[in-house]
Amino acid sequence: MSRWDAEVAVVGLGAWGAATLWHLAARGVDVIGFERHRPGHALGSSFGGSRMFRITCLEHPGLVPLARRSLELWRRLEEESGDDLFLPGGGLLIGPERGLIIGGTLRAAAAHGIDVQVLRGPELRERFPRHTGVPAHHLAVWEPSAGLLRPEAAIQAATALAAKAGARVFTDSRVTAVEPVAGGVRVRTAEGAYRVRRVVITVGSWLSALVEGLPLETLRMPLTWFRPVDDDGAFDLERFPVFMRETEQGPVLWGNGREGGHEVKLGLEGYGPGARPIDPDDDADRSVRAEDWADVASMLRGRLPGLADVPDRVAVSFFTRTPDGQFAVGALDDEARFVVGGGCNAHGFKHASGIGEALADLVTGHAPRLPLDFLAPGRFGARTSPTTTAPTAREGTR
Repeated sequence: MSRWDAEVAVVGLGAWGAATLWHLAARGVDVIGFERHRPGHALGSSFGGSRMFRITCLEHPGLVPLARRSLELWRRLEEESGDDLFLPGGGLLIGPERGLIIGGTLRAAAAHGIDVQVLRGPELRERFPRHTGVPAHHLAVWEPSAGLLRPEAAIQAATALAAKAGARVFTDSRVTAVEPVAGGVRVRTAEGAYRVRRVVITVGSWLSALVEGLPLETLRMPLTWFRPVDDDGAFDLERFPVFMRETEQGPVLWGNGREGGHEVKLGLEGYGPGARPIDPDDDADRSVRAEDWADVASMLRGRLPGLADVPDRVAVSFFTRTPDGQFAVGALDDEARFVVGGGCNAHGFKHASGIGEALADLVTGHAPRLPLDFLAPGRFGARTSPTTTAPTAREGTR
């Protein structure tokens, strides 16, 4: 009998973990996955019916190739699962020419040859009449390659395909410890312990409890959905696509039109007053207060007229951020026995399929096909020798 229960374990089957499990199983790797809840649940950061996808990644130049690869892999996941996961249709970005959104978008487009169209006042008003009150000195950029991803469906599709390919998936399974052993790793759960050669840890808000030296902060982020006053289709996704809009006061409003039974989804890039640092175990407050939606609602009348004054629905999401706004993706030791993926910074879902591929490469001893050194967790001083310190799970997985 083998001393190993599997070659690799993936701890946490949110967006990044589910994608990693899918890639590993598709390669024939003997892999097991652990999920504290059920794939596609609403207790982490990957829920809410929609996520914006764009290739003009203004957050870092290295993310543009990752976005392009991720789109290829989203298409593959769609084809293999038979599910509609990516809805093309373009994306709209609005703001001052040298501002955060437009400046970063145009730099990314120029550096990487991304097809975009610049729209000015009259053309913007004609094509997207629901966006009003745009100052004359602001520009809009239309990215035809952008679109919308369905997060819950994507996670469920990746997990199901992994299971079909041979992965063993343990749901409602809380991991209580991840420890180094001779030549491998022990993953402890409430039901028992599993010995594997290597582990990928993708537990979202709980990652800082598992790995020393990762300065991750978990934030509570409200999400809001507003119902149009008139049901004339003007706010349907086809006519009101995904967007980011930097306002004259500074806050960035983002959202997308009605789709798949959901009303118009809106939020603030600065997360608003309802966002605050939390402990995901001791302070997991998901109750809704007026401050969670008041700032978004106050911005609508002069910018997106035609929506109700009060949201139809409000939900609370958790996400993690790093000090430099970039993800933490990489191995913690020279043997890649411990590989981590975390710190989504509220813009990581679009890259999940590509990050899953990179994590699968790393944990099987291969170099990722794209340069991702700028995401290495060692830049924060994370412990890189699991023989001297074990990543220990305090409460479990997302």
